[in-house]
Amino acid sequence: MENLGKKALYLSKRDVESLNIPIPEIIDRLEMIFIEKAALGVEMPPKQAIHTNGDAFLHAMPAFIPKFRSAGMKWVGGYPENYKHGLPYITGLLVLNDVETGVPYAVMDCIWITAVRTAAATALTAKYLARRDSKTLAILGCGIQGRYNLEALNGILQLSKIRIYDIAKETADRYQADMQQRFSLDIDVAENPQAAVLDADVIVTAGPFFREPKPAIPHDWIKPGALVCPLDLDSYVKPDVFVKSDFLCTDDRNQFNQFKSQGLFQSCPEGIAELCDVIAGKIPGRENDRQIVTAVNIGLALEDMAVAPLIFERAKKRGIGISLDL
Repeated sequence: MENLGKKALYLSKRDVESLNIPIPEIIDRLEMIFIEKAALGVEMPPKQAIHTNGDAFLHAMPAFIPKFRSAGMKWVGGYPENYKHGLPYITGLLVLNDVETGVPYAVMDCIWITAVRTAAATALTAKYLARRDSKTLAILGCGIQGRYNLEALNGILQLSKIRIYDIAKETADRYQADMQQRFSLDIDVAENPQAAVLDADVIVTAGPFFREPKPAIPHDWIKPGALVCPLDLDSYVKPDVFVKSDFLCTDDRNQFNQFKSQGLFQSCPEGIAELCDVIAGKIPGRENDRQIVTAVNIGLALEDMAVAPLIFERAKKRGIGISLDL
C-alpha cells in the first residue's frame, strides 16, 4: 500500500456520503460477513462502553474479517441531548489498520456508516425472518435510522403502507414529506405508538437508548406473523415482547449476554439464537406465517469493518479525502 506507515487517508462525513455506495451492495456485503461469522471466520470481542453523561454512551468496537483483510475499530458515541446543541445523536470515527503491520491507513467519519450498515442489517434480517407477503411497516423514531431503515427495507420487501411515529410531531411530519417525495409509498403519521404498531407486518423501533427505559409497546399490540426489530434495544418494547415471541434472536450472543449482565434484556431467556446461524442455514428461523419473531440487532463492529474498506477503495479511486502525515 502506497505510503504505508507514512500517510493516512482522512474522510469527512461529506466525503463518505458523497461516494453514495448503494444499500443493496452493503446488504450483500453484510450477508457475506454473517456467513463468515457462523463459520467462526471472524474476530470480534463485545463492544466496550463508557458513560460520561446520563443515557449517553461511547463505544469501542474492534473487529477483524480475514476474508476481506479488514481490521480496525470504530469509536462511536450516542448522546440523546445533542439535538439541543444542533448536533447529531450519533458521532464518531473509524480507523482501518493494515493487517500485516497494524499501521493505521485510514480514518473516517462513522455517522453514515453506522446508519446505513444498521439499516442494511435490518433488511437482511427481514430477508430471512419476515413473512414474504409483508406489506405494512411501522417505524417508531423518525431520525436518521428511521429514514435509512425505510430505504433498506423497501428494497427487500414489497411494502405499500408505512405508519410512522415520533415523540416530536414536527419530526414525523418532516419525515413524511421527505420520504413520500422519494418513494411511491403511502406514509401516514400515527397519533401514538399503538396506532403505528397495530396490524404492522414489520416493526422497527429506532429511538435512543435509555439505561432506565420506559417501554411503550406490549406483546398484545403485535399481530401474529410480525417481525419486530428493536434497534433501541429494550427502550421501546416491553419485556413481554421478548418473553412471548415465538422466535428470538440477536446479531451476536456474546455481546447480547454482556448487555444482559449490565442490566438490559432481563426478561429474555438464556440461549438466544444468533442471526448468523439462520442466514448460514445452521438453524431454522421463522417456521410459519403465524410466528412473532423478534430480532435484537445490537450493532456489530463486523458490519463497520465490512463497509469501511469499500469506502476507502472508492475514495482512493475518486481522489477524495485528505492525506495526513502519521
